[in-house]
Amino acid sequence: MIVPDRVAAVLLGLVEGATEFIPVSSTGHLIVASDLLGFAGERAKTFQVFIQLGAILAVAWLYRARLVAAFRDLRRDAGRGNLAVNLALGFLPAGIAGFLAHDFIKAHLFDPRVVGGTLVLGGIAILVIERLAPPVHAATLEEIPPAKALGVGVAQLLALVPGVSRSGATILGGYCLGLSRTAATEFSFLLAIPVMVAAALFDLTRSIQLLGRADVPVFALGFGTAFASALIVVRGFVRWIGRHDFRPFAWYRILAGAAVFAWYATR
Repeated sequence: MIVPDRVAAVLLGLVEGATEFIPVSSTGHLIVASDLLGFAGERAKTFQVFIQLGAILAVAWLYRARLVAAFRDLRRDAGRGNLAVNLALGFLPAGIAGFLAHDFIKAHLFDPRVVGGTLVLGGIAILVIERLAPPVHAATLEEIPPAKALGVGVAQLLALVPGVSRSGATILGGYCLGLSRTAATEFSFLLAIPVMVAAALFDLTRSIQLLGRADVPVFALGFGTAFASALIVVRGFVRWIGRHDFRPFAWYRILAGAAVFAWYATR
């Protein structure tokens, strides 16, 4: 199916905003949705990365007071629980690995079949982790020690493979390390800001020559739609996860991954 670029931009913006911050893989959903819509090629891959900035801006807006406070207090207290320090530590592993592996990932792993496999494997991993029920040692963002923030950053490396889910890797990684569901979820949201901004800007510097003036409204539509839909999803997800576990997302991933495999097996 091939649809006009502006229609595809709105649809993909909705997909991005709805999936970026829940453990189902926004990149995986964008790859499959782009392929189904006939919005493919290097330009489309750059679009998929760029519209993540819209979703990231939504989180920055919602958590602006905490972010301002964290950096304002950085000079007074850089010890346990300082959000700015923890975000820097969490960013480092993916920042370094993403820089080194960017070209390989974009060339070889942006494939619906890779997404199908990682969706299923990620769903199974969530079910296993929920059964283990790790004990909680840090109930809030302020209680997260630097070592655990760095551990979440290491877990985030798994998300370099499309379909794994950056939010899934960081939320479940934090949960395994003793963060409460709410603390792990909020830290994952905030950690997305430096990681995804860096990834998008790096990709744009490498791909800017592929884009022209005609791409501006398409990219703007995707950006704006991702921002608006992410605002709604982030607010609802934080409330929801305080009362539920992650198993519904595990079953969704397994079913979605199986559906992707079935669809592409017939093509």
